[in-house]
Amino acid sequence: MTRRIVVAGAVSLYMSVGVTEFPVRYASTSSPRWIATGVSGAAGHIAQILRTLGDDVRLCTVLGRDLPGLGIAAELGRNGLLGPGIVEGAESSVGVALVGPDGRRMGLPHLTPVNTVPYPVNLLAANAHGADLLVLTNTKFVRELVEPASRLGVPIAVDLHLVSDLDGEYNRPWLDAATVVFCSDERLPDPPEVWVRRLFARYPRCRLAGVGLGARGALLATREGTLVRVEAVAPRGVVNTTGAGDALFATFLHFWCEAEDPVRALRLAVVHAGWKVGAPASVTASLTLDELSALDAAHTPNTVVGRWDS
Repeated sequence: MTRRIVVAGAVSLYMSVGVTEFPVRYASTSSPRWIATGVSGAAGHIAQILRTLGDDVRLCTVLGRDLPGLGIAAELGRNGLLGPGIVEGAESSVGVALVGPDGRRMGLPHLTPVNTVPYPVNLLAANAHGADLLVLTNTKFVRELVEPASRLGVPIAVDLHLVSDLDGEYNRPWLDAATVVFCSDERLPDPPEVWVRRLFARYPRCRLAGVGLGARGALLATREGTLVRVEAVAPRGVVNTTGAGDALFATFLHFWCEAEDPVRALRLAVVHAGWKVGAPASVTASLTLDELSALDAAHTPNTVVGRWDS
């Protein structure tokens, strides 16, 4: 059965640039190791992954009447994501990612043009009618949509990315509303096992908590006490880690919505994210369901299931 998933947030035209080292040394001109351009942004990347895996995706975003907006619209149309949830603004979101030889990236997102455009709550509600899941990214223009969205009766999922404070004012609307919460371990003040325990204690709506661990894979906890750890795999090596967290999050959501099996869902999410980081344009291509299943069979990551409440 095809699931309908609504994704709200920014879609950006991104350029990834391979640099020789961090910090980047000043020079009046310098040839990059490589350059790759594509449509990304958290919402754009998540929507593309879900669509490629076979979901019915409704994208709610803001596109400008500028040159980047034309390019973004063309790519969304090619991927079947240009629909009634698109709101027009004057300018589009763009960004640059500087990527080191080891795949580490420094993102430079320019979201101001879309964050100043108010997104209509009634348009989100219309797109959410009959949906199985709402993915509300934590970009600024989505923030005012979270509380009314929580009354629509549709489960909400969010990736908080570089969150560092469970009581931080900015992310609180998402934490109050979400059933599924993902984040990176990069800025967590506690070990991931402690973090998920505190998350469940603080926010009663949360049922699943995932943490991306970078080169160490990922961790997922359920409110019922299950703790899943999956080691990282990189079938093509590591070239550009931009969007790895989005790939982990989106792929997990697809398989969790399909069967509510968090162990399998996290394993396949880690495999997909590990494949994604193996190319300069890591956000421009996603695996189909059959391709991901074959890759999982060839590169099955080590998976350990235990308890966080023992």
